[in-house]
Amino acid sequence: MNCSFSKEMKRFNHLLSEIDAAYHEISLKLGLSDSAMLILYTICDNDNKNSCLLQDICRRSGLSKQTINSSIRKLEANGILYLESITPKSKKVCLTEHGKLLAEQTAGQVIKAENEIFASWPREDVEKYLELTEAFLLALRGKAKNL
Repeated sequence: MNCSFSKEMKRFNHLLSEIDAAYHEISLKLGLSDSAMLILYTICDNDNKNSCLLQDICRRSGLSKQTINSSIRKLEANGILYLESITPKSKKVCLTEHGKLLAEQTAGQVIKAENEIFASWPREDVEKYLELTEAFLLALRGKAKNL
């Protein structure tokens, strides 16, 4: 089995896991599970800050449908959000008033911190970082088609 990683790929994988660990630590510190944080974050990142299509949460969060549905049931039981049917096959996840406040105090704080980090970097560094990340993603998707 040939699983040799370049030193750059090892560093890249290490950084990705450390970033994931930092987000996990933030979620715990704010009293949320990772999946609950991702759901609230995705809703906050949506154009309509109070709701988001369930299919968009599944697609953008990277979580399994089962994990998302389980987390949504818990958030719904705690009065944080509710589901609204759009069509027989499409649902929208909507924040309650309590949910809007919780989202602002949790996911909103994460988004604020992320924005502050990018704002502290020179503009050209932000653009280069995003450009290279997008190029890596597109190349990886291209390679995935050939697997």
